[in-house]
Amino acid sequence: MEKTSCLHFCFISCLVLFIIVGSWYRSSISSLPGYSLQTQKPIYHSAETPHHPLDPLTVKEINRVRTILSSYEPFSFTFPTIHTILLDEPDKVQVLKWRKGDPFPPRKAQVLALLNGQSHVLNVDLDSIRVTSHVINPRSGYPMLSMDDISAASKAPFSNAEFNKSIAARGVSSSELICLPPSAGWFGPNEEGKRVVKVLCFSNQGTPNFYMRPIEGLVMTVDLDTMEVLKFSDTGRDIPIPKSTDTDYRYTAQKKEPQMEPLNPISIEQPKGPSFRVEDGHIVKWANWVFHLKADHRAGLVISRVMVRDSENGELRDVMYKGFASEFFVPYMDLDESWYFKSYMDAGEFGLGMSALPLVPLNDCPRHSYYMDGIFATPDGNPFVQPNMICLIERYAGDISWRHSEGLLTDFQIREARPKVTLVARMAASVGNYDYIFDWEFQTDGLINVKVGLSGMLMVKGSPYHQAPNQDAMSGPLISENLIGVVHDHFVTFHLDMDIDGANNSFVNVNLVKERSLPEESPRKSYLKAKRKIAKTEKDAQIKLKLYDPSEFHMINPSKRSRLGNPTGYKIVPGGTAASLLDHSDPPQLRSAFTNSQIWVTPYNKSEQWAGGLLTYQSRGDDTLAVWSERDRSIENKDIVLWYTLGFHHIPCQEDFPVMPTVTSGFELKPVNFFESNPILRAAPAFEKDLPVCRPSAVVPIGSEACKLLY
Repeated sequence: MEKTSCLHFCFISCLVLFIIVGSWYRSSISSLPGYSLQTQKPIYHSAETPHHPLDPLTVKEINRVRTILSSYEPFSFTFPTIHTILLDEPDKVQVLKWRKGDPFPPRKAQVLALLNGQSHVLNVDLDSIRVTSHVINPRSGYPMLSMDDISAASKAPFSNAEFNKSIAARGVSSSELICLPPSAGWFGPNEEGKRVVKVLCFSNQGTPNFYMRPIEGLVMTVDLDTMEVLKFSDTGRDIPIPKSTDTDYRYTAQKKEPQMEPLNPISIEQPKGPSFRVEDGHIVKWANWVFHLKADHRAGLVISRVMVRDSENGELRDVMYKGFASEFFVPYMDLDESWYFKSYMDAGEFGLGMSALPLVPLNDCPRHSYYMDGIFATPDGNPFVQPNMICLIERYAGDISWRHSEGLLTDFQIREARPKVTLVARMAASVGNYDYIFDWEFQTDGLINVKVGLSGMLMVKGSPYHQAPNQDAMSGPLISENLIGVVHDHFVTFHLDMDIDGANNSFVNVNLVKERSLPEESPRKSYLKAKRKIAKTEKDAQIKLKLYDPSEFHMINPSKRSRLGNPTGYKIVPGGTAASLLDHSDPPQLRSAFTNSQIWVTPYNKSEQWAGGLLTYQSRGDDTLAVWSERDRSIENKDIVLWYTLGFHHIPCQEDFPVMPTVTSGFELKPVNFFESNPILRAAPAFEKDLPVCRPSAVVPIGSEACKLLY
């Protein structure tokens, strides 16, 4: 049971348990103290039908896809392993023209499958009940790992004699081992022709946090199709397995009280319920925003058809057609045999949606949250439910939307302030040891704040040292006895199909340039001037951020002007600006060349959505954002897509052990001359009479969780 419990916390094994987890979760979640789905009705996925052209495939539709493939001639003798079945979205023009009540564009599915070691990309028309397109091995690489791949590869070492001999020599029982198959990357022609994975092992003796107990130097290369161990490497027998002491991060396992003053319970009360509503399962309406929200097998969370109301006439205006995390690149900085390959592309190799466990009520998401499930396909093509994968939160954290006071220098006694309330769409992915929290936060002033939080466990390296020797000779600092936190990076590349007041937009680099004053012109010697340059082609918009050459980056609609003649637009406000420092010829960087620049702009192309390519696993980097952009296509006054890469350098420290406090960064999409003036000028302030006050009830003992609302 201990081994099963540990596997539950691990991405690799939890994938095969999702259906069980889903049924357990639904039955047990409502029993948590203080938790209730107050405004959310049960969802019966087996009876669902789509209500919008961008709605994900339903349970019925995934079943129909499987039926069509089962009778498809090339699969008549052997049914392929299904890696993804996702909606093949209608053409953008069709979606933009569609209105509620109109007939749907044809419902189609895109299928990524594997058969006899070959990648199959199929398009299935659900209305005509036929396969309309079938391409085999369109590019280098394979589909993301399936549940079956992961489960079988994690067991493969136990039938290998060298492995069992090595484990016995280390004095470890096989019942105390957990083996995980991280992706192998790609390192040249010698690694082509076979789908392979690296398998690493850990000891779970005395702790569910097996990541802190690596069997260092032990790595196997496994053929995913035959499950044969192709290569066995054991270079760390002299390195002890780190102890389990203080590695358990669970609340119930803590033996000491925290050395701080206790925090009283805090909760945002909404006696009238939240201000947002979800219509037809996926249309979110809140304040002045309307957008489509859905779960995605690969991207995790997808925001589409984002519109905001004009602050003067109340009309809905287009802001963004589609936004999502396109790829996640995580290279580690260690050259050892058991480490050099660790350069993961988490979205394309594992799937951010596939690694999303149910969110934890009251902790991941507060009261009054709305939860949304994901509907995906198993390797045999059957549908299954990822429960409570996304939540919607109305957030108030004491922040201020705007304020001003007068009275010190004038006779005006003015005290004006407005509270900032926002709406957050959240998803958390547990990709192996790391947890990634994705927030899309919408503000009433038209700003969209996109944030990524990093938590979970470090990927650590076993060490013979109890105290730090010469750390310059190590791949990272010592974070605990016998544990090195290896230096690594995180890069998240976002696909942002901005449609500012329509599809045809332009990208403008507003560069701040230092100008010198003329002699006798002013006591000042220099000043800054904003100079605008409209990007004509893709290479004009490949931006490497520079602290001492600052710019603003605007997406504008040159055909739509404000009353003052300014083109309406949004700007991207960069954050998390770490850049990849790897050589461009380094194999991991070749595959992840989309991180060579922080900003890219490409013409809209329905087939160009995944920055690392459609088939990422063991890809050679021949189908990436960087490759597409080399065509240097025209992007002025066109339907264009903005790409932004959020970056983190991570030099681990002791505070990251045994589980990391969340580190967050992000970027903003901010209106620029989009509104005629401050769009929340007329927003009402908060008044005492409108707010509930929570006091201990006279009919319950002091200290009880119960309270009553007083007005």
